[in-house]
Amino acid sequence: MRSALILAGLATLCPPAAVAARPAAQAVARPATPSATPSAPLTLERIFGDHAIPMDHVEGGEWTADGSGYDAIEPSKDVEGGTDLVRYDVARNGRTIMVAARDLVVPATGKSIAIQDYAWSADGKRLLIFTNGARFRRTRALGDYWLFDLAARTLRRIGGDAPPASLMYAGFSPDGSRIAYVRGNNLYVEPTAGDAPPRQLTRDGNDLIVNGLGDWVYEEEFGLARAWSWSPDSKTIAFWRFDTSGVGTFYMVSNTVGQYSRPIPLQYPKVGTTNSAVRVGTIDVASGATHWIALAGDPRQTYVPQMSWAGTSGKVFLQYANRLQNNYQLLLADPASGTTRPVFTERDAAWVEANDDPTWLDGGRRFTWLSERDGWRHLYVASADGKRMDLRTPGKFDVVRLLRVDEAQGWAWFTASPDDPTQRYLYRATLTGTPRVERVTPAGQAGTHSYDIAPGAHWARHTVSAIDRAPVTEMIDLTTQATVRVLARNTALQDVIAHEPLGPTEFTRLDLGKGVSVDAWIMKPAGFDPAKRYPVLFQVYGEPWGQTVADAWGGNTALWHRMLAERGYIVASIDPRGTNTPRGRDWRKSIYRRLGVIGPEDYAASVRKLIAERPYIDPARIGIWGWSGGGSSTLHAMFRFPDLFRTGIAVAAVSDQMLYDTIYQERYMGLPSDNAAGYKAGSPITYADGLKGNLLIIHGTGDDNVHYQNLEQLEDRLIAANKPFTMMAYPDRTHGISEKTGTSLHLYSLMTRYLETNLPPGGR
Repeated sequence: MRSALILAGLATLCPPAAVAARPAAQAVARPATPSATPSAPLTLERIFGDHAIPMDHVEGGEWTADGSGYDAIEPSKDVEGGTDLVRYDVARNGRTIMVAARDLVVPATGKSIAIQDYAWSADGKRLLIFTNGARFRRTRALGDYWLFDLAARTLRRIGGDAPPASLMYAGFSPDGSRIAYVRGNNLYVEPTAGDAPPRQLTRDGNDLIVNGLGDWVYEEEFGLARAWSWSPDSKTIAFWRFDTSGVGTFYMVSNTVGQYSRPIPLQYPKVGTTNSAVRVGTIDVASGATHWIALAGDPRQTYVPQMSWAGTSGKVFLQYANRLQNNYQLLLADPASGTTRPVFTERDAAWVEANDDPTWLDGGRRFTWLSERDGWRHLYVASADGKRMDLRTPGKFDVVRLLRVDEAQGWAWFTASPDDPTQRYLYRATLTGTPRVERVTPAGQAGTHSYDIAPGAHWARHTVSAIDRAPVTEMIDLTTQATVRVLARNTALQDVIAHEPLGPTEFTRLDLGKGVSVDAWIMKPAGFDPAKRYPVLFQVYGEPWGQTVADAWGGNTALWHRMLAERGYIVASIDPRGTNTPRGRDWRKSIYRRLGVIGPEDYAASVRKLIAERPYIDPARIGIWGWSGGGSSTLHAMFRFPDLFRTGIAVAAVSDQMLYDTIYQERYMGLPSDNAAGYKAGSPITYADGLKGNLLIIHGTGDDNVHYQNLEQLEDRLIAANKPFTMMAYPDRTHGISEKTGTSLHLYSLMTRYLETNLPPGGR
């Protein structure tokens, strides 16, 4: 269950090189002391309105293959509404327009196509352009593709007679001779040279059979959107095939489209129900012959979270999991015969996390792997025959994210924070010989550091922020840490933060007894007087997908929290057990089969401890709010600890775990058939009769992730118990409740008014 309001600790697992709408990469920066000179107070309009505080962004351009520069999509100065593809040379600080908007004028219309995403052929002679993006599930993945030849300066549309905005996830073959893509749930291929028409490779795609795309739940929980991959020799395509027949259909309803409502069907496997039957096949592009990889077991009771080509070995590598996701077999498959052989098996008494595509070394004889087998998430280098598993990052710390592996240099770069889970720094580890781990981020630079490292690991885009400091993005020389140039300063935002009448946010660790401690941050109000008592609003999440207690800038939500602090609130956050913090395997998996039970208990114990130790906290004015999993935690707090939490705001909450999807909920709770009591105990709706305080429930009716059904079933229970509450439905809005004009401003205005009415601000 993902939320836009948390720091997600896991990367998406999409296969590389797919071309679809590219979101801007948000910059991330350096700590400083706030100024004593106050500025104009923060307001909802300044944060969410039409003239909001400007935030600098750095477009997430791709590095060149040699790592010497990067590309960026920029508005054209010559063609109105057009875009140029520009290349920057880092060492020389050079800028070259590789493809200008005037090169992309379509003769039939006289208009230039706007580049929304792109991919270069391996030889750099052709550019594949994505444009006219249309929404498909979470992103604008449907669209049109055009092929631009740099030498000939010619432009042609990919897809033959395909309707507008009907192609998805197109990509070059490694040799650049072909382009493959998905259309109408089938895979197609067409040559990059000549005028041969597209050729259809799969023919059974329809409303129920999906080739080359992940189904809804695979995309949501495994990050699998593009579900196909070229072989290194450009002769074969490996792909997933989903048979979704038997998967339950959930109907959302739009009432804003006209005189009659419109049902929106969504194949969505809820807990304990039927999953898609998944197969992995390979297609010989020349002959069109398909070969299926032989996988034991019921295809509806197993998962294939990841599939990729094993370097240049010619084999297909698969992660193959049971439905409980606590047993992952790593397999190598022969694409022609479909036979498999095991490499090794990753097991855990709770669950195993899927890995991103591994980096293959020695031509496919070794590969990188992240595992918690010694109690910490570490980097290993494994042999393809399964006989060796070399630990490369020994120590009592977690590898948060593997960023780049450079076999030539013999290093792997990753983020970690061995001494403080609220921070993030860059480290590197040797790939061979005696394991050696080195910190790359200079000492003394607190905050969250992220890096986009170029091939060759000479240059990197470095972003750094802190909870009280706006993001700064810079190009650095990774070998010396010297700044080459600043790409985004966020001066306007930092000026607002620096001139606020707030002190620094405090980070602390709370000892809850019995060996349990939790991290927290506390933001005190303007004009804080320790002799007075103040209301506290706790922001919560509390599930395995995220972390709220991080020394990182939190975007507009952080500004809203600061606005509340200016108005007289203490704002705080706590990370209970089970959250995705780098505190070891036992910390994260302590909630197995008890999701929704332990987290709220830790929240309650933490609040009681803070009240006991900090007399400036008013126990009669304790509020709590959260989104998605945080909404569920809020409901638990309000229902199970009503004498502690007096006001709550639950946004897009799961009220009953049986209403969520198979992959997420069963991973952490097991199957409902053998943990019925756990599902009941972990569901907020079980305790709805306990509500005493002020509760605001908010949901989007178009939420395809956590369905609006959750709100209505909870409403029904509260009504039956004669419990007063307030609710707000946002028509057609999805899980992020951000679509359409004015939505965010309205949402946060609503929440602010509710807090000021029911949890009055200020010291007393």
